[in-house]
Amino acid sequence: METSKSKVYFTDFKTKSGMNLLDKLEKLVKKAGIQNIDFKNKFVAIKIHFGEPGNLAFIRPNYAAKVVSIIKELGGIPFLTDSNTLYSGRRSNAIDHLDAASENGFNKLTVGCNIIIADGLKGTDYREIEINQKYCKTAKIGTAICDSDIIISMSHFKGHEMTGFGGALKNLGMGSGSRGGKLEMHSASQPKIEKENCTGCRQCIKNCAQGAISLDENKKASIDYEKCVGCGQCVAECMFDAAQIIWNESAVTANEKIAEYAYAVIKDKPSFHISFIMDVSPNCDCWDSNDIPIVPNIGMAASFDPIALDRACVDLVNKAPIIKGSVLDNNEFNNDEDKFTHIHSNTDWESGLKHGESIGMGTQDYELIIVK
Repeated sequence: METSKSKVYFTDFKTKSGMNLLDKLEKLVKKAGIQNIDFKNKFVAIKIHFGEPGNLAFIRPNYAAKVVSIIKELGGIPFLTDSNTLYSGRRSNAIDHLDAASENGFNKLTVGCNIIIADGLKGTDYREIEINQKYCKTAKIGTAICDSDIIISMSHFKGHEMTGFGGALKNLGMGSGSRGGKLEMHSASQPKIEKENCTGCRQCIKNCAQGAISLDENKKASIDYEKCVGCGQCVAECMFDAAQIIWNESAVTANEKIAEYAYAVIKDKPSFHISFIMDVSPNCDCWDSNDIPIVPNIGMAASFDPIALDRACVDLVNKAPIIKGSVLDNNEFNNDEDKFTHIHSNTDWESGLKHGESIGMGTQDYELIIVK
């Protein structure tokens, strides 16, 4: 039996007098049908990544403010939210997280609504959502997200060192999980140390929240796997490519767990998803810096189906030309290759989309509708 295609609405970044990018965003989401959701007097969680300070590739607060104003016009009570990180950084507790968000321009004055860290002060404020899936019988989701009536995701589409790319599923699943939930999603992946690359700089030791790394007798980093939670902080901090993630089959496991957590977030709730295919950096916005984008800015896309949305974004990036000077600008890259797999060769991004399909979140079969 042939399945029906999901609709993904898309607009590029070309503007004209009387139609700026914020106007185009509003037109996009309304064409995609956001007003068909009953927002009246409902709490609306706008799930967004506030960006690790130092990284400038995150979604600008102006876009969030536009979505907030649309929801308010439709009678909703919106708030911007994210959960704390598992790794040590500027967003691992609610106080630092709110400070980081403010530093990056997200506050009540700029976006027009309150900001709530979904899993509380220390990342322990969550509810367990029963889902009974392949890996997760329950999912530990930040309380503020669980208590909301409607979910709106705003995702910066970019590369990701663990999942291949970060889009709607990553934003919803990993981003909404409490710190314990993130541990559950990460638990199949642990890094290794390539000793020949290690300089003994101790940066990984300083930034390991679990105290799992030390220097061995040769002044090389060594991981205690009894303590390691697989958060990937050492991989992010290492400047010498010594700390590396071991993926193989674990890449599939991690992506499928993320899909299950995303399923828990939107289970039994109206949801709507927006992705910004701009500043497509090779790595996540969790890094405290961002590299040259791999492709030119492409546009914004929206859909009720997060699986179709992620698939459409991948396809748009793969059709786009590479940017000179980016990590793809080398003789080894073939234009027919998948860009995200080339950058992060040990990942398997499609596994998450396939699993999301199998548990009823949506379909990779989509119709792209251009909004001018």
